[in-house]
Amino acid sequence: MPEWNQWKTIIEPFKIKCVEPLGFTTRAERERVLREAGYNLFNVPADKILIDLLTDSGTSAMSAEQWAGVMRGDESYAGARSFFALERAVRELTGLREIIPVHQGRAAERILFTILGGKGRTVLSNSHFDTTRANVEFSGAQALDLPVPCAWRFEKAEPFKGDMDVVALEAKIQEKGASNIPLVVMTVTNNSLGGQPVSMRNLREASEVCRHYKIPLFLDCARFAENAYLIKRRESGYATRSVREIAREMFSYADGCMMSAKKDAFVNIGGFLALNDRELARKCRELLIIGEGFLTYGGLAGRDLEAMAIGLREILDEEYLHYRIRSIEYLAEGLRRCGVPIVEPPGGHGVYVDAKMFFPHIPPERYPGHALVCELYLTGGIRSCEIGSLMFGRRTNGVFEPARMELTRLAMPRRVYTQSHVDYVIEVFGDIASRAGSVRGLRLLEASEYLSHFTAKLAVEA
Repeated sequence: MPEWNQWKTIIEPFKIKCVEPLGFTTRAERERVLREAGYNLFNVPADKILIDLLTDSGTSAMSAEQWAGVMRGDESYAGARSFFALERAVRELTGLREIIPVHQGRAAERILFTILGGKGRTVLSNSHFDTTRANVEFSGAQALDLPVPCAWRFEKAEPFKGDMDVVALEAKIQEKGASNIPLVVMTVTNNSLGGQPVSMRNLREASEVCRHYKIPLFLDCARFAENAYLIKRRESGYATRSVREIAREMFSYADGCMMSAKKDAFVNIGGFLALNDRELARKCRELLIIGEGFLTYGGLAGRDLEAMAIGLREILDEEYLHYRIRSIEYLAEGLRRCGVPIVEPPGGHGVYVDAKMFFPHIPPERYPGHALVCELYLTGGIRSCEIGSLMFGRRTNGVFEPARMELTRLAMPRRVYTQSHVDYVIEVFGDIASRAGSVRGLRLLEASEYLSHFTAKLAVEA
């Protein structure tokens, strides 16, 4: 008899012991809600959403052990035992010594780039995600992406399209000057370009370049476990290694990391900075006290610290990771059957639809990725997220500069939805695919300078 994970049916490796009702609405109600929200799904109340694939950040279901940890949380202002539980968990995972809790990943980014950023400096990455780029640029520094060329061939199924172009990395260091590059950031997995994993070989090679030029390499490790599991499945020499061992090797090539624990640690809030540089850690802690909280709570309740420590252990369960990755593949298979073009192969935390291919009649300045976001909601009450010209496009001297990609991300919350929910999403896509040519683009009415997609207001093209 085959092992459980060899059967065709995807079995959730957990039991459900608490449920929450979904937000059923009518088409007429969704039309009104979307219009009132300025055609921005960030402005839609959650109780008007049926299936929420906006993000996998902070939307996971915590385990019974995590909820028990919430009750054990130590709410002491300073020196809470829950902090030391987190500190032990992070040190065991990463091997890094200086552990600084923060309320979420962007707080770690703000602290780090306030210290290391600034005018005349450049931060290099395989790809910065939205808040990372915003925090780099808000400091006055430049954020440059150096993905491997195959990352842009969305239809091509290469195993490690999240890799950094190491040749381009060294060339850019020589062009800018190592003294003007305060750090290099490797995002694992690469969220901006399809949730694609980074190979161990690429981490090793990027680390060698950085150490040659004495530039710190940091991991943006929000989805480190999914990346490690995909290394186990796809990279030669790692099939028999445990995910914990693979993760530990990943961190061994870094000088520090920043994590939004709202992803791979399952928690609804939380994050941390971890590094070995004691002087940099001292400066980070000074900013932590000013803007987040005392050193041992960093803007979090003790119960959050406790749940985070537990989640960092639970995420390394290989039965869970098999289920997680297989579930994403199942969604991708269903979309392919409907003729929906996606970023291949599917990554660790979601499926990314190539809206430029799906809606070739909608130009970038009419936001094809966001047009799909709106159509998914109108048709089926599904909330998703655009990663394209609304998120990353720019206007320079009144001239529109589109993003290179026009994607719609379907980010799957962890331990939340079942196979029938995914089947429903596939069915809605099938309906949209049958009439894709009739979907209209949108006009941007207003947006903020930074992270404009969060606050933008739009209107349907006439």
